[in-house]
Amino acid sequence: MTYPFKPDPRLDLVLERVVDAPRELLWRAWTTPDHVKQWFTPKPWLITDCEIDLKPGGLFRTRMQSPDGKETNDRHCCYLDIVPNERLVWTDALLPGYRPSGDPFITAVISLQPDGRGTRYTATAIHRDEATRNNHEEMGFFDGWGTVADQLAAYVKTI
Repeated sequence: MTYPFKPDPRLDLVLERVVDAPRELLWRAWTTPDHVKQWFTPKPWLITDCEIDLKPGGLFRTRMQSPDGKETNDRHCCYLDIVPNERLVWTDALLPGYRPSGDPFITAVISLQPDGRGTRYTATAIHRDEATRNNHEEMGFFDGWGTVADQLAAYVKTI
């Protein structure tokens, strides 16, 4: 199956990798809190807590810690679409139960498609406007999300 939409380069950022692992392992790494904590933020940052209620309208929450030990606020997101081993869609525009959030930034689509003996991993960040998209790119989307994708690829070899 392919994306449920076509990314718009004016509004969306897309990162794609082929990972040498079956998509079932990547799925497990994305949907199990203890696994997410191992790879979800570029090191030396840490994920100190993660909560997942894997259902449409369910919670995806993470808390990060900076290299100097300072914890950031929890990031609360809402799952919109879940196709096991294939696609996760979540947004910070909504809180669990589809309640509107106060400060939306992105909707994320994680796609896992078979590719030879591995998995085509595609992460798309969907933004509300060009300014938000451009700001996210300037913040280091490709470096940050690329590092996280590399950490994910390395991590799934250990589970």
